Amino acid sequence: MRGSGFTLNYFSIFKSVTIQVIFLISCAATAAAEGIAVIPDQSTVIQIVNFVLLIWVLNVIVYKPIRGILIRRKEKIDGLEKSIETKENSAIEKDKAYGAGLKDARSNGLKEKESLLNAAAAEEQEIIGKINEKAQENLKEIREKIRKETEEVRTALQQEVDTFAEAIGQKILGREV
Repeated sequence: MRGSGFTLNYFSIFKSVTIQVIFLISCAATAAAEGIAVIPDQSTVIQIVNFVLLIWVLNVIVYKPIRGILIRRKEKIDGLEKSIETKENSAIEKDKAYGAGLKDARSNGLKEKESLLNAAAAEEQEIIGKINEKAQENLKEIREKIRKETEEVRTALQQEVDTFAEAIGQKILGREV
């Protein structure tokens, strides 16, 4: 790329100088036809050499360093653009990985929640079953106790009924039975 720039500049300079020489010759021919004679001499050649030398010096001192700076700047900008693109792609990949990880974590969390709820429900059923068994045992004991107390009361009342019946009979009849 650098070589083509130099070739283009020297070619442009050569073209410019050639056009100026042709212009000077045509001016001289025109002036000679009208009676004014302008003949190019050594000063014209010196001016042409001076012009080419000035262009070469400017190219070496000014244009080359500026072109070098521009080339380094372009390389730096290209490198930064590639770095930005790489980091952007990396950020997109990390975002996708984060989204996938978050989705997996939510899925695993829901599965674990469901398993914990199932375990809790099973434990609840087991506890309720034990409580029901204990309540049934307590109910049987209470029924048995009530039955025994009822029998005792019935027996006690049966004995007292005879006494009460005799007392009632005596009061009604007014005499002893």
